[in-house]
Amino acid sequence: MLDRGATTFWEDFNLDWLTGSGRIDEVVPAGVKDLHGDFGAYCYENFRHSLCHGWASGPTAWLSQHVLGIQPVAPGFRQVRITPQLGRLRWAEGTYPTPHGLIEVRHERKPDGSVESQIQVPPGVTIVP
Repeated sequence: MLDRGATTFWEDFNLDWLTGSGRIDEVVPAGVKDLHGDFGAYCYENFRHSLCHGWASGPTAWLSQHVLGIQPVAPGFRQVRITPQLGRLRWAEGTYPTPHGLIEVRHERKPDGSVESQIQVPPGVTIVP
């Protein structure tokens, strides 16, 4: 998806579509398959179907919990544990809504491999190890 210009997770996608296809963020040249118009169960003749749908927000929860490392420990997000798992990422940042307001985090991998985090939690939220 990224190789074809995606900025969201697509609802409808098959790896077989990649062969001979163009990017979705460019005009499709003659002789190149159009991911919007040539594929998908929800295509309409002569119309471009959408590759972005609400279900695609599902990865956001996983990314927030695992990459950003934000996990509630007590009911109502009164306590939170933040243990980022950056994998090969050099940095990650984001916000997480709670009943008390937004948790804001930025994690950055240092040259020695350690991760430095900037974390802001709203009043009423405590970070626990």
